Amino acid sequence: MKRLNWQIWAGFVLSLVAGFSYPFVFVRWPITREFPWANLILFAIATVFLFLGLHRAFKPDKRIVSKIFSSLAAAFGLLLLAGLLFIIFVAGRWLPASAAAPQVGQKAPDFTLTDSNDKPVTLAQLLTEPINNKPPKAVLLIFYRGYW
Repeated sequence: MKRLNWQIWAGFVLSLVAGFSYPFVFVRWPITREFPWANLILFAIATVFLFLGLHRAFKPDKRIVSKIFSSLAAAFGLLLLAGLLFIIFVAGRWLPASAAAPQVGQKAPDFTLTDSNDKPVTLAQLLTEPINNKPPKAVLLIFYRGYW
């Protein structure tokens, strides 16, 4: 009785979804854009299915066609995973640093931002306005990407 090797095809389809969903779906939200953890989880599940499907395809009673198609599907899925990992962890480091960015310890350029009450605040104000009747020694700048 011939039965479909659903594990290999589920792994193949899931690896396609994991590989191509980042630019079309997950890039829209900051929680999945900065580090593609959702794609990596999908790839991990796809890899499990691919290995289960390969294990099933290479049983002695299976035909050679099943072994060939299962191997091709698994190879393509794993190649897609390797490509995504390469782009995320290797090629991302090749991006040049901004030449105009202030270096660590360098004096920050003066700027104006709006506070939570929509009032403008400059760096010079933060450095000169007293806090508890004492002049500030320094200002710690923490930049969050606000999506609220």
